[in-house]
Amino acid sequence: MDYSLYKFIKVERKGKILLLTLNRPERLNAVIAEMHSELATIFADVKKDQEADVVVITGAGRAFCAGADLNEPMDNVEVVNKIFAEARDILVNILEVDKPIISAVNGPAAGLGVTLALFADIVIASDKAKLGDTHVKVGLAAGDGGAVIWPLLVGVNKAKELLMTGEVISAEEALRIGLVNHVVPHNELDDYVMKMAQELGAGNLNAIKATKKSVNLYLKWMLNQVFDYSCTLEYQNARDLIGR
Repeated sequence: MDYSLYKFIKVERKGKILLLTLNRPERLNAVIAEMHSELATIFADVKKDQEADVVVITGAGRAFCAGADLNEPMDNVEVVNKIFAEARDILVNILEVDKPIISAVNGPAAGLGVTLALFADIVIASDKAKLGDTHVKVGLAAGDGGAVIWPLLVGVNKAKELLMTGEVISAEEALRIGLVNHVVPHNELDDYVMKMAQELGAGNLNAIKATKKSVNLYLKWMLNQVFDYSCTLEYQNARDLIGR
């Protein structure tokens, strides 16, 4: 599998572990349109990668992903339409990867960034990480996955509170409410994640993949129930913001 064309996602192999690093550290790995397009295709490539047994996704520098880059002009209707057309592909492709996916949340994760982290199978956060779906703070519905995954992880009312306020919470609070699996000291994150990845890679991969496929039916069902509606609402909000 050739990942050389990806500009904003760095891909490395550590044996059978595939490491994906969101790579715009100067902007806290915030997502621009071109990077969004890469996110819409890379997990389809990962699914076909026969050399990888486990996938890890993290961010370069001091953040996981700050969500959409608010410095990028969003007054181009064609660009906005393309982004929203890609939004479903990102999540569907993640859920179609049968290999275990671990997110290593090394710093702030917001908006689409926190959605990417939470759609992994196991979420491991640094004690310096902060997590929040901040769409409402920029006038948008939490439509690109937040309305799908948060209620499944923390319950409906807690999810509504956090999504409607856009509150950013600490890693410790995220662990307490069940949003993440583990919180570890920042300087131990990489080793902890690799140990988990190696443990999964040493397991019975056929059984692990079958189990993941089974559990992911819950996520796919919720995605099919909620995503198109929530994404349409976010799209309407975005069009209202640009006045078209």
